[in-house]
Amino acid sequence: MNKISHILLGIALLFSIIKSEAQILPPSDQLDTAKLYTVGIIGGSFYVGSVVGLNYAWYKDYDRSAWHSFNDNGEWCQMDKIGHMGTSYYLGKVGYDLLRYSGISHKKSTFYGGSFGFLYLTSIEMLDAYSTNWGFSWGDVMANASGSALFIGQSLIWKEQRISMKYSFHTTPYAQMQPNLLGSSLPEQMLKDYNGQSLWFSANVYSFLPKDTWFPKWLNIAVGYGAEEMVGAFANSNKYSQYSRYRQYYISLDVDWTRIPTRSKFLKSFFNIISFVKFPAPAIEFSNGGTVFHAIYY
Repeated sequence: MNKISHILLGIALLFSIIKSEAQILPPSDQLDTAKLYTVGIIGGSFYVGSVVGLNYAWYKDYDRSAWHSFNDNGEWCQMDKIGHMGTSYYLGKVGYDLLRYSGISHKKSTFYGGSFGFLYLTSIEMLDAYSTNWGFSWGDVMANASGSALFIGQSLIWKEQRISMKYSFHTTPYAQMQPNLLGSSLPEQMLKDYNGQSLWFSANVYSFLPKDTWFPKWLNIAVGYGAEEMVGAFANSNKYSQYSRYRQYYISLDVDWTRIPTRSKFLKSFFNIISFVKFPAPAIEFSNGGTVFHAIYY
């Protein structure tokens, strides 16, 4: 659902901050029961508290119904679905890092921690399933599963994340046309205005090359997806019929912040917090049957 995707980036940012604190501490191969209990209490409290809190803060104001599904796969040119995938992916990274910090084995941390995003977001999806205004979205569930699979698969094959999901944003004029739907302030637009969002798969080239290569460890190649001229979820109303919704595909350079060498714990934390942000860089856009070069795209 679109309204759920509006809170996903906020959740991802919160967990990026938590993850950064765990990741600057080395993973342990020795089980530390005290750490595991702490991680379990914090994670469990967040899981239960946020789902229950969302239920009372949001859903209590809407009519309830029997369990039902809703097909929202046509919304926003599927931008919201890729957003679900990205959030599930990053929550999986958080779960893995915290379990490894507690001394849980790589394989168990991969499966249990890497599945956290799918389990958490599916719990929220169940709230939609009993709300008259929305419904259980199989498309959202598939996107959530894809994000977890992206993390788990790489962790099992390479024991690292060579391909990460990234986010970038720029303001657009469409939010001024529909501020209630697309956001009236910059923070709202960063969450709601899919016209200005681009979602990326950023591949670390160095990790695919021999270790004695000259290629910079931190330099990535990214492919992105976006869409524009969307003034409504499924379609533009007659009032905005002059706008024709279209998809955008990109290729660009990027920075893997986590691979920039530093001994500073502050910088390590900072780099981990912003690790889901695509670095502004030159990009080539393919859309509407044409090609556009951007000197700097974000």
